[in-house]
Amino acid sequence: MKKILLVIGTRPEAIKMFPLVNELKKFNQIFEVKLCVTAQHREMLDSVLSFFSIIPDYDLNIMKSKQTLSSISADIISGLEDVFKSFNPDYTFVHGDTTTTFASAISAFYHGSKVCHVEAGLRTYNKKSPFPEEINRQLVSRISDYHYSPTIQSSKNLLNEGISDSTIVVTGNTVIDALNQTLKIIYKNPSLIVKSLTKKINNREIILVTGHRRENHGQGFENICRALKVIASRCKDHVIIYPVHLNPNVKNPVQKNLSGIKNILLINPLDYPDFVWLMNESKIILTDSGGVQEEAPSLGKPVIVLRDNTERPEAVIAGTVILAGTNENKIIDYTLDLIENQNKYVEMSNKHNPYGDGLACSRIVNHLLKL
Repeated sequence: MKKILLVIGTRPEAIKMFPLVNELKKFNQIFEVKLCVTAQHREMLDSVLSFFSIIPDYDLNIMKSKQTLSSISADIISGLEDVFKSFNPDYTFVHGDTTTTFASAISAFYHGSKVCHVEAGLRTYNKKSPFPEEINRQLVSRISDYHYSPTIQSSKNLLNEGISDSTIVVTGNTVIDALNQTLKIIYKNPSLIVKSLTKKINNREIILVTGHRRENHGQGFENICRALKVIASRCKDHVIIYPVHLNPNVKNPVQKNLSGIKNILLINPLDYPDFVWLMNESKIILTDSGGVQEEAPSLGKPVIVLRDNTERPEAVIAGTVILAGTNENKIIDYTLDLIENQNKYVEMSNKHNPYGDGLACSRIVNHLLKL
């Protein structure tokens, strides 16, 4: 029996890895599967674990006030020492680009466990954007033994970097697996938050906004807020809903600039199922999130990306997202164009999602079974 350890630390990782945990556990005669959470983001991670009824086998519980990238990395590597010694996994699965991902991958390498990287090969080739995620991805690619790429383009990135073709599997993105499973649940038993938002929305069209990226802190968020003010004044029959990230670098400028505007609704961050509901109910989404760029096209929602570049160029090429950066005029113009130009909106909302069909996890497990 092969031992498999999965390590996650943030909400996006939990969302994208929970369907893989469940798929692996179907083969309990072949794999012994254990899940470790670092709790790099405690509260937001716990909400996902609770919704999907996931109970971790190990919890490093590293989150602390004023944590830094250095302290996170050191605490994870140190905390995983006992996990690797006690469980001694054959394979360690990490996901994406977080500090948890990098620290867990190097720790697995130190302990002789083969590293399996889910969502491998995304690149901007700008080491400062997104920071530190781009470098995390590149470093994990050098460490990993197996690379599960969501798209053909991401696999080509790895090939161009000298990664062996025999170690790369194109699977689609596991976030589509998670999205499909969540959609089956959320409308059956709507939460109190969903019921409350439904009343506040009152049949108006929704423009959903999310933002948290470090590179947008400061002037970037000031620009985004100014653009949203203009959009709100020009689209009084729409409601802008903004679940505001708890980071003070985001929360402070958003609250300062957008509080009190009649058709802008600033709310606390939502649990994943509530956020999926809100995405599905929205007309347009403005975001700097990578996961939203992948999920929204499956829901037929055009996305305006509040970043200057993206490690998900497939979405740009497919026409499911538009890059606006934090340029105030671009954000306004692209948003108003989609609202006012029905043909443009329909064309964009009907584009094919390049990130898969919801079968990524079964492809990963099938590859593992062949090993």
